[in-house]
Amino acid sequence: MADSGLGGGRILLVDDETAILRTFRYCLEDQGHEVATASSAAQAEALLQRQVFDLCLLDLRLGDDDGLDVLAQMRVQAPWMRVVIVTAHSAVDTAVDAMQAGAADYLVKPCSPDQLRLAAAKQLEVRQLAARLEALEDEVRQPGAHLDSRSPALMTVLETARQVAATDANILILGESGTGKGELARAIHGWSKRAKKACVTINCPSLTAELMESELFGHSRGAFTGASESTLGRVSQADGGSLFLDEIGDFPLPLQPKLLRFIQDKEYERVGDPVTRHADIRILAATNQDLDEMVRDGRFREDLLYRLNVITLTLPPLRERVEDILDLAEGFLAHFVKEYARPVHGFSEAARAALQDYAWPGNIRELRNVIERASIICSAELIEPEHLGLGEELEGGAPRIGAPLSLEELERAHITAVLAASATLDQAARTLGIDASTLYRKRKQFGL
Repeated sequence: MADSGLGGGRILLVDDETAILRTFRYCLEDQGHEVATASSAAQAEALLQRQVFDLCLLDLRLGDDDGLDVLAQMRVQAPWMRVVIVTAHSAVDTAVDAMQAGAADYLVKPCSPDQLRLAAAKQLEVRQLAARLEALEDEVRQPGAHLDSRSPALMTVLETARQVAATDANILILGESGTGKGELARAIHGWSKRAKKACVTINCPSLTAELMESELFGHSRGAFTGASESTLGRVSQADGGSLFLDEIGDFPLPLQPKLLRFIQDKEYERVGDPVTRHADIRILAATNQDLDEMVRDGRFREDLLYRLNVITLTLPPLRERVEDILDLAEGFLAHFVKEYARPVHGFSEAARAALQDYAWPGNIRELRNVIERASIICSAELIEPEHLGLGEELEGGAPRIGAPLSLEELERAHITAVLAASATLDQAARTLGIDASTLYRKRKQFGL
């Protein structure tokens, strides 16, 4: 495993032969894995209640315990865990039955150290790839702004970010909506010593306090209506890596004491399960809100803020990074031209000037949306200002009070800007002070 570059895994060995447990443990620990052992089903269940494991090597013959019954219980108790059946030649048929019941593979003993290491490495690789798949898919679906910059303001932030990435200090990333806070968080994780483990994201505004607790810490089977099986929370998924709390200002106030306790002690409990668990995680958080003001208003805990902002990084808005606008626009254009197979080759001089003159209230997210739309509607080789749709009646990227505009035009411009600056329609509706159904009708009315 060490040679694979994936880092050590957390392995549970279950066998009633002490000599086998000792041999397997030494062999796997030499590869850098964390190994726990159990000689019975009861011991294995107790360990699974207290710790999260990536892989279990399970002997089918456990004295009075039936290995298939133990496997079935493990599939309920830890459905994310990979299970490799260890068996003698005479029980290979039973091992095949076990694979049909949910085991990932089987290993025939006696086996060589290389066979054991290879079997463990294969399953741990699958486990790690599964844990990181969601984050990787999200990056593919929503390519972020490149972190290369000509802006002195952003270059200073990036230099500091690289320096603190090597530590385990918690980092709070501030900045307007759409400035690339999530991408910076992922970059910090990638620059850190935790890069080989997962960087798991929680979008704080999207969940109620009850759902947030389950999402964050997991829950046991039967903890609430609909909890048909135990689930692995984001904290367990991020063990050894980083947890990114996006828009931490919207983290439910009733749940903040539990988050504070986890940040301080690295301990938590799943919903419906009294067993205290431990996870080694680096916290990255981001917000576009004024947390100091929220503390004064009683909407955010002061002690939690102190724990989160050990290091604070503030991303400048795009209007203060004029040097980067054209580079970002050309990068987005190249991406969308390839994705949609469009004939566009670049921007006219007038379009380039319009991009630089616009104030970009929605920052990089708005720029990306504008370029995506322009690449689709433009059938020529060069994008012109009319393809950008930035609006000639706007001054500095925002409606100018007193301009010869109707109320309908002002409303359309404002809704357009808020939509561009919002990650979701629900967030845009909250900003506008209307419900989502009203926003839906407005978008249809204005053709947005």
